[in-house]
Amino acid sequence: MLYGLVQNPQMTDKELSETIKLKHSTATAIRHRLRNYEFFRTLVIPRLQNLGCDMLVAIYTSFSPLIPLEERIRITEPTIEVFDEIFLSVGEQDKGFSLSLSKDYATIGNINDIRTQTFGGRGLLEDEYPNMVVFPFTISKIYRYLDFAPLLKTHFKIDFETEKTIRNYGSQDNTNVMFMETEKNVYYLLVKYPEMSDDDIGKELGVSRHTVSRIRRGFEKDKLIRKINIPDLKKLGFEILTFTHIRFDPRNPPDMERDEAAVLMDNSTIFMACRMYETVMLSIHYNYEAYKGDKTKMMQILRENKWIAKDPVVRTYGLNTMIFIKDFKFAPIARKIVGCTLLI
Repeated sequence: MLYGLVQNPQMTDKELSETIKLKHSTATAIRHRLRNYEFFRTLVIPRLQNLGCDMLVAIYTSFSPLIPLEERIRITEPTIEVFDEIFLSVGEQDKGFSLSLSKDYATIGNINDIRTQTFGGRGLLEDEYPNMVVFPFTISKIYRYLDFAPLLKTHFKIDFETEKTIRNYGSQDNTNVMFMETEKNVYYLLVKYPEMSDDDIGKELGVSRHTVSRIRRGFEKDKLIRKINIPDLKKLGFEILTFTHIRFDPRNPPDMERDEAAVLMDNSTIFMACRMYETVMLSIHYNYEAYKGDKTKMMQILRENKWIAKDPVVRTYGLNTMIFIKDFKFAPIARKIVGCTLLI
């Protein structure tokens, strides 16, 4: 049932029960139990590339182990993490990474300058500046974007047939969508409160439930929002998250048009952004043995295809020791990009 909720977050209990061959009442009871015990949570991810957002950015940094993680967070929260563009930020004692969405390079470049100045001025850095990897949507592909279903399918040994089509979650239409004021407010509230009912949103905004439902359906039809269910990985026993940055050999990079780099994904991959000469991936592993096996397979593919001149950067984080400084906080950047003035 948990796999079904993650694989098909848009399905009703009735639709899901028919898919996994359970009674409707049983499926509903299991969903409530999984929810009550917090085995998953729901997010609404904004698809901002057609609303004026031009790029996704990954930044990773090595820190001095002499500065406690809690002290580092105390310093960076009011100076760096406060920026709306950062929606995910993860820290461990000697390292950290973040993912951001930005409307332009100047904005994200300014954030990185402040980051470098803060880290350097407070003695937080180890031996290098923060590394920034920029993925402009017009020349990049997002092959996997917080998709935990393949991971659970392997973990639970589920043999359901699933779609194997390679998708690009970063695809960008030629024209930016313009919202009316009510649409801006509904969009923001859907992202900030993913489980808020259309009726409650309508009461908050002073419009009818019918109006909110019509606007939401329009967003879904135009693929401007995407609902996902994220499993609690620690409750399921997973131990390791890896951040991988691969720089391809410029003499022989994988073919972007043919999506050759997508072969680097396996079922442990939950995120993969790629452009012609580099890619960033996030993966989840049950234990160290699983991590080593997945890394060996990745290195074998890279070397057999002669795609790299030097080894990629692979950094491991313990799910029980790392801290989510920002945990998939999409609402601030959604509010900023669409120009919502609502203060809720």
